[in-house]
Amino acid sequence: MILFCPELPRSLPCDIRLVSGILWAGLFVPNVFATSYESSGNADTEVRTVEVTVTTERIVIDGVLDESIWKTAPKIGDLIQKQPDTGQPPSERTEAILLHDADNLYIGVIAYDSEPDKIIGTNMARDIALRSEDSLEIVLDTFRDKRNGYYFATTPAGSFVDGLVYGTNLLNLDWNAIWDVRTQRTDQGWVAEIAIPFKSLTFPENQDVWGFNISRKIYRKLEEDFWSSPRLETLILQVSEAGEISNMKGLNQGIGLDVRPFVASSWLHNKATGSDDFEFEPGLDVFYNITPSLKLTGTINTDFGETEVDERVVNLTRFSLFFPEKRSFFLEDVGVFNFASAGPDPPRGGPGAGEADIFPFFSRRIGLLDGQEVPLEIGAKLTGKVGSMDIGFLGVRTGDTSFVEGKNFFVGRFKQDLFEQSYVGGIITHGNPAPGLSSKTYGADVRLATSEFLGTHSNFIFNAYGLKSENEGVSGDDMSFGFSANYPNEIWEGMLVFREIQKNFDPSLGFAQRNNVRMYRVGGTYNPRPNDFFDLEQMLHDVFYTRFDNLEHGQLESSELYISWLDWHFNSGDGIHSFFDYFGGVERLFEPFEISPGVVLPVGKYTTDRYKISFGTARKRRLVTSIRVTWGDFWSGSAEEISARLTYKMPPWFTWETEIRQTFAHLPQGDFTARVISSSIDFAISPRLTFSNLAQYDNRSRNLGWQSRMRWTLKPGNDLFLSFNQSWINDTPNSTLRFIPQDTKIATKFQYTFRF
Repeated sequence: MILFCPELPRSLPCDIRLVSGILWAGLFVPNVFATSYESSGNADTEVRTVEVTVTTERIVIDGVLDESIWKTAPKIGDLIQKQPDTGQPPSERTEAILLHDADNLYIGVIAYDSEPDKIIGTNMARDIALRSEDSLEIVLDTFRDKRNGYYFATTPAGSFVDGLVYGTNLLNLDWNAIWDVRTQRTDQGWVAEIAIPFKSLTFPENQDVWGFNISRKIYRKLEEDFWSSPRLETLILQVSEAGEISNMKGLNQGIGLDVRPFVASSWLHNKATGSDDFEFEPGLDVFYNITPSLKLTGTINTDFGETEVDERVVNLTRFSLFFPEKRSFFLEDVGVFNFASAGPDPPRGGPGAGEADIFPFFSRRIGLLDGQEVPLEIGAKLTGKVGSMDIGFLGVRTGDTSFVEGKNFFVGRFKQDLFEQSYVGGIITHGNPAPGLSSKTYGADVRLATSEFLGTHSNFIFNAYGLKSENEGVSGDDMSFGFSANYPNEIWEGMLVFREIQKNFDPSLGFAQRNNVRMYRVGGTYNPRPNDFFDLEQMLHDVFYTRFDNLEHGQLESSELYISWLDWHFNSGDGIHSFFDYFGGVERLFEPFEISPGVVLPVGKYTTDRYKISFGTARKRRLVTSIRVTWGDFWSGSAEEISARLTYKMPPWFTWETEIRQTFAHLPQGDFTARVISSSIDFAISPRLTFSNLAQYDNRSRNLGWQSRMRWTLKPGNDLFLSFNQSWINDTPNSTLRFIPQDTKIATKFQYTFRF
């Protein structure tokens, strides 16, 4: 299986005095950012609260709320519609009860439904996308800092969905906690019973109030009900808008120690040499809560055999692609390392930032070099909260290989809380994955955020950052800096972004897609929700303009004007996602660019006009289709891009999905076709025993890869992983049917968690 890992480019930046000025300016902004949620005079902004009932009764997590305490404990109160009828009682009643003993927080929910046969629960796999499911979502802000939290969700099929909430509405679902959930369907709806061990969380030792919110989605009605802050502008991930639960005292983390030994083995058959390589190696992960709010994570002989493969992509741009981190060690408390130099993300369907996001720390730079795996001998991470400050320290030692010597890497990060939802922070990284080199990057950032902008229930976020890299043999023009203002709300959205990436800025443990540029971006969207107009749920209209000026040549390097005329989402769940969307672009090449083997674009300026149509059927159906067609100018000629996806479901056990993405380019320098085909088959016997299969082919590498993966959770924290990887090569480009087998790999990993 070919793994497409980003080849990270060099990048660029500013004057440290300007950076300091930006950050200090952020500290003395008007009190709009200090507005207290509790202090707002509006009655509908009062914080909703509930006292958690303490129990000593043994709770069995079986999806049946038959223990006596469930019948006598008070409920948290009614949920309220967020949409479609904001502020109105839900169309279906939901009852939720919160309990805790010394070891666990228990959440029991009865989701009544007048049409139980229409409940949608189509998938039992872990961390599934909830966009087409009935679901319950829960956030816990254990520090009540209104910035970070834990996310747990489930569906009528009993799926485990968990993640870390950080930044502004950011969620990392690759993080997995030890917790338990069981669901049951009844003739009155469905029931969920959840247990979240306190050993899986960090929290202040002497604080008995946590942030809490719960939402319920009834997908066939496109309905979403919230317990706290049921406003269109509010997402469940906005922990700043959560209510409060109290009586969180007497919680037991034991001695705060989790020990997770594992054994990993693999067999690799190398087709080229005919050799067989066997590996068997034990390892150890350790998690220790130094205090209830400060966690030390350690790993020895780290193995990532449970990690899924990346999605295959043919890159037709001049810039590196970004692939997310999936390795569990690096995902622990990942939010503390988040830095205010990326985004803001556009609204759904909007264009990206044009390859200008900056990540001073990108953990995939550790343990991967030019697509080859580098063993991790030992690693340690200290993360958590000290007073009102988030801290994160990471140290890793990699082993010697035939292509790079063993190296040490270090990352340090802090974020000091400001006002209600804001912070000022700093970061430093040290180390370089390349052979024989050493580097460091350091900088500072500030985020100022409020959900009560100018006295209204509106979100507003201001970010600013400055970074400097230091690499051997390079001096000057080695900084990046910028700011963004973002108004992310339901009906109106807007953003303004400025970013400079200087010629020699190269975060060796980070990621920068392009350099030597200054970016300007302005955009806005209007998203009304019409009543009784073509049965529409929402209409989206976007305008974005992005421009990059080349710093070295003082000329426009690229620009794009994007206009979405019509993006209609119907109450049925179907959508016309674009109807003759317009992309007006300019690209200037300062050196030749080989866009495809043998097709070289010469230096010059290229002006293009392109259009897009896309639509999709509702994902609640068993058979789901989507198609996107883009056409028009493409560099010196023209191109048509077609993307089509077909999904078939047999709820809740089986899902099959096939997607094809093709670009047909017609250029004076030569025609070419870029094609990626992927197909996945997921099968679940239960939420604890799942099988996934992914086959991918692209005509650039002519490689066909298949990964089959099993995950069996004997009980939360104890898992068996088994994966099979096979690749084939099409050695005759003009023949699509002749594939020669390549490497074969079978890997297994078993991990068992001891909690003390």
